[in-house]
Amino acid sequence: MNTVHAPILRLEDIHKSYNIGTPVETEVLHGITLALQEAEFVALKGPSGSGKSTLLNIIGLLEPPTAGLLTIAGKPAQSLDDAALTALRGATIGFVFQFHHLLPAFTALENVLLPSIIAHGTATPEAEAMARDLLARVGLKGAEYKRPGELSGGMQQRVAIARALSLRPRLILADEPTGNLDTVSADEVFGLLREFNRDHGSACLIVTHDPRLAARCDRIIDLVDGRLVAS
Repeated sequence: MNTVHAPILRLEDIHKSYNIGTPVETEVLHGITLALQEAEFVALKGPSGSGKSTLLNIIGLLEPPTAGLLTIAGKPAQSLDDAALTALRGATIGFVFQFHHLLPAFTALENVLLPSIIAHGTATPEAEAMARDLLARVGLKGAEYKRPGELSGGMQQRVAIARALSLRPRLILADEPTGNLDTVSADEVFGLLREFNRDHGSACLIVTHDPRLAARCDRIIDLVDGRLVAS
């Protein structure tokens, strides 16, 4: 178990509703309270429709909660304007989505360098060395100059994972990151996330339906019908 530090993430009584004020108003998250410590590696499980993606989008500052408090890296999200939220997201969070969202005109290396280019306006030699190392660690050494269309779905997902890790984020949010990979590749990718968690203190919240991978996390959180039922 990793040493416990100050929470990188804190949710207090988070609610989320859609179609507010209409006859079809629906609340999908019902008072979520959760803390994620620095360097913690946590699995989030739950059936389809339980609210996992909505919760991940709120944590990732992609959509606001209807009610409740969200604090990331000590900063209360509710007090930040759009520009500050974008800056906090870019500086703190690495995303691995279920679908890779790579830019088709960019090479694998350029896709991994994209967060650095957005953050700093250019890809530094250090960033390029890091990107090449990450691609090698996800099994894509020699594929740096291939475009997404030249890679299999699993290879594209590994590029996306390397991209998410490229700025050494303090918080990694991963939505079924190994869902499109075979068992061997899934183990390699999981191992890389674990390595970053251990070596850089990056906290990781990973949505997974794979009980084998969930069992290798520090903690398992179950979300059912918009409520945490076990932690």
